[in-house]
Amino acid sequence: MRRLRGGLALMFALVVLGFLYEMFTPEPLTAAAGADDPAQIAAGEELYNNSCITCHGAELQGIEDRGPSLIGVGQAAVYFQVSTGRMPLADNGAQAPRKEPFFSPEEIAQLGAFVQSNGDGPQVPLNPDGTSAILQNVDNLALGAELYRLNCASCHNFTGKGGALSQGKYAPDLGQATDSQIYAAMLTGPENMPKFGDGQLTSDEKIAIITYIQNAKATMDPGGYGLGGFGPVPEGFIAFIVGMGVLLGIMLWMGARA
Repeated sequence: MRRLRGGLALMFALVVLGFLYEMFTPEPLTAAAGADDPAQIAAGEELYNNSCITCHGAELQGIEDRGPSLIGVGQAAVYFQVSTGRMPLADNGAQAPRKEPFFSPEEIAQLGAFVQSNGDGPQVPLNPDGTSAILQNVDNLALGAELYRLNCASCHNFTGKGGALSQGKYAPDLGQATDSQIYAAMLTGPENMPKFGDGQLTSDEKIAIITYIQNAKATMDPGGYGLGGFGPVPEGFIAFIVGMGVLLGIMLWMGARA
């Protein structure tokens, strides 16, 4: 009887813990409008066969020295790469630069739906018209600033201007990045960027970072020449050059007087 009571108590405790976990665990934002629509998937397959098959293969398996496999990368990877114009790739370089997108928002949604249907994967929350379904939360602005400092500033700079990395790669300027593009980048980790799954950053924390980035871009310049917004390095360099120039000028003037 004692063993039976102990087993029942353990089972009850596990059920209670399961309910509590379900109640307090934040729901990830993963729904993309049309991702499971057969018409969207068929249209995306046609676009893929016309524009992507040469590099990524007939079965999305990838082709060596041309393009990686797209099986399981999810709609989020397609959205980031195609909406920022990085794909289709213009030429093989150390890193694909941002440019004007080749596909319309509707076509991007169709391509994403097709790739999502082949292996599943992370999704960016979008409305049916292709616009962002991410809602910024200014109440978490301070949290976003702290999370950005801990996870992003070392590469993208404190002002979001980006910076150089190794082997010709770089962290891009975030000035043109939209809410959904930043969210997709955190989910998929393009180029040298690490992936931030819900185990590292919850959906709310990702949105807090996005809120901080977009609000920082909209902040008014307090005045003076910003030197590109790159922070103390160029400012110190300019101060050193100007200061040394002034000192040399004074020394030359004193020598001439003597």
